[in-house]
Amino acid sequence: MKIAKVIVDVPLMQTDKPFSYSLSAEFENLLEVGMRVHVPFGSGNRLVQGIVIGFEDEELEPSVNLKGISELLDVEPVLTDEQLWLADEMRHSVFSYKISCLKAMLPNLLNSNYDKLLKSTDGTSVKWSQLTEAEKISSAKAVRLGQLSVEYLAKSKENKKTEKFLSIPDIEKLAEFEIEKRAKKRLELKYFLLRLQEEKIAVKSLNFSSQIIKFFVEHDLVKIEEVEISRTKEKFEDVENDSAKILNSEQNAAYEKIIASSDKPFLLEGITGSGKTEVYLQTIDHFLKLGKTAIMLVPEISLTPQITNRFIARFGDKVAIMHSGLSDGEKYDEWRKIKSGKAQVVVGARSAIFAPVENLGIIIIDEEHETSYKQDSSPRYHARDIALLRAKWHGARLVLGSATPSLETRARAMRGVYELLLLTKRANEAAILPEIKIIDMRSEISDQSANFSQSLLTKIKEKIDKDEQVILMLNRRGYSSFVMCRECGFVVDCPNCDISLTLHMDTRTLNCHYCGHVEGIPQTCPNCHSRKIRYYGSGTQKVEEELREIMPEARVLRMDVDTTRTKNAHEKILEKFGNHEADILLGTQMIAKGLDFPNVTLVGVINADTGLNLPDFRASERSFELLMQVAGRAGRADKKGEVLIQTFNPHHYAIEMTKAQDYEKFYEMEMRFRRELSYPPYYFTVQVLVSHQDEEVAIQKSYEIAQLLKQNLTEKAKILGPTARPIARTHNLYHYQILVKYRFEEELESALNQVLELTQLRDNKNLRVLIDSEPQNFV
Repeated sequence: MKIAKVIVDVPLMQTDKPFSYSLSAEFENLLEVGMRVHVPFGSGNRLVQGIVIGFEDEELEPSVNLKGISELLDVEPVLTDEQLWLADEMRHSVFSYKISCLKAMLPNLLNSNYDKLLKSTDGTSVKWSQLTEAEKISSAKAVRLGQLSVEYLAKSKENKKTEKFLSIPDIEKLAEFEIEKRAKKRLELKYFLLRLQEEKIAVKSLNFSSQIIKFFVEHDLVKIEEVEISRTKEKFEDVENDSAKILNSEQNAAYEKIIASSDKPFLLEGITGSGKTEVYLQTIDHFLKLGKTAIMLVPEISLTPQITNRFIARFGDKVAIMHSGLSDGEKYDEWRKIKSGKAQVVVGARSAIFAPVENLGIIIIDEEHETSYKQDSSPRYHARDIALLRAKWHGARLVLGSATPSLETRARAMRGVYELLLLTKRANEAAILPEIKIIDMRSEISDQSANFSQSLLTKIKEKIDKDEQVILMLNRRGYSSFVMCRECGFVVDCPNCDISLTLHMDTRTLNCHYCGHVEGIPQTCPNCHSRKIRYYGSGTQKVEEELREIMPEARVLRMDVDTTRTKNAHEKILEKFGNHEADILLGTQMIAKGLDFPNVTLVGVINADTGLNLPDFRASERSFELLMQVAGRAGRADKKGEVLIQTFNPHHYAIEMTKAQDYEKFYEMEMRFRRELSYPPYYFTVQVLVSHQDEEVAIQKSYEIAQLLKQNLTEKAKILGPTARPIARTHNLYHYQILVKYRFEEELESALNQVLELTQLRDNKNLRVLIDSEPQNFV
């Protein structure tokens, strides 16, 4: 009997293996690996979705009664052999169930309720859900033979974006058709259409009512048809074509090495403004000419407008865009474009690494040091690890680019695991590195503001007077950090999390940035009923308000999570700033990377200390990277750039190395600390996070898991904890963490799978255990 091996969509340890289902004769020649099916599962035989990962021919005992596949959900595979292999590889290090890994590779639309539209060559169509089982089987055969095409339709969401177009089937009939002279609007439309002749025109562009147009339709004078429009089409419009630039000697040397060899990944380390993007563009162009495809990853949605414009200008409609700012429908459109082979270049954020491109020639990860390349929910993969696997599968080039590479990546380059390529000068020879000044806020507080030194205010005014632009960064959104009573010291906390609420003045609410809890601003202290409620600390909202008071003539744009919630908000803000509709761009760390505005001559960091003292061994590295990145936004064209960094810790080595713009010195110093403390890149790490509504249970289970790890791992592994997380309670759950540090540990995978099995026990039903390999954050 031919058996289908199916991974069912039930994420449990017991289901983290394929189940066997019998194949009926009608399915045997239709079903392929990578298709989704409905199968009966469990004692109640409820139907669940599954993914076919293989077939076997088995001799079964007469007593064995296998369940059969109930329904095909696809008429062609949605997952490739490579993606199925990727899921297997991920399962060894990511510690998420295989079904979670597989679903991460599909657009959300294919994980939700949907239907299929089967279209014949004569233009007729029928929905899959309206067919009988017999008709579904014959239709699947017709698709296989190319007699029908298939499109997916979301049941709950509009899947295809369409636009109505008007055309004239018979121009002579329209010319001869008589319209009463008093019907002026009808006459006007008739003459307009006669001038139009045989062209099609979008109905929405006509300045005529629907009733007028309906009259012409009813008399067969015009025909209305709906045409599918790409939801990302507007991103390709109004982008001027761009040609390759002449590379300088360093850029050309990097380009030649990348195209010459695929023996090992490349680390392209180049100072800000050194022209890394132009190297990316030209290497991709090289592989496209060889008939191959490319993936280009960027870390933030805010970077994609400028990056995608450069790629569209160079490669046109060969580009597909994939990031979380797109709607499910837009992501699906781009996925189809890639799956069909119409797109050869995929530009996007972290999840674009799973794009179903074939014949991959090159993968580029820009700003490779960014933590956003690590997924913070299941499956907790790092895009760099997936890129290494995909490059291995295809024999493709992998390029990691950064001005400030992560210590792990740079250490691999120093050991020869990666090949190091250096860009030490700016591509625009007129653009020199900006001068960086450190402002000691312990001695230089302005009379006008608690957030701005007099030096920074003077510089901002000076630049605006010269009609130049300024970028200001404060890595804290909201109005104030917390609200406190000056009478009794009471701080308004989140009821669900051990964190103070942040004041948002635009909505006049106190918000929790962890669980989303929102409440009104109290007029009196909830504890002692005093009216001495005051706001402490500063967020981007408050700084914006201060700026408007101090410099009412300055035009300020704010860019943070709150101002970029709406669709395309990133693009609109950056476009306004690029068109010089604002003098100052104020924002959180999302404005620090990748942006290129030639008129920006001043960058100000309002408080460089926000990330320095976090309880995380990467705190100094993160602060240095961020400061170097934001400093690189200044003076990228012909005008000299200046950077002013305000800090209360002017002698911290991360601040001093930023002023010197010396990555090498910072790398040496930080690596020394990491070696002494046995942290990455000298050791690998795994974090086990245990959460429960009852703190006593969380503590007890944490110790059980720590003991299990000690019993199963060798003495070489260092097990730290369990300890409470720095923010010990969020979402009404108490969190305790265990950290495993190791260099070589053969039993690690087995031990961690035993930890996962603990969560399947009945008395652990409400226990949450998350395993994070190489965690990027500990707060």
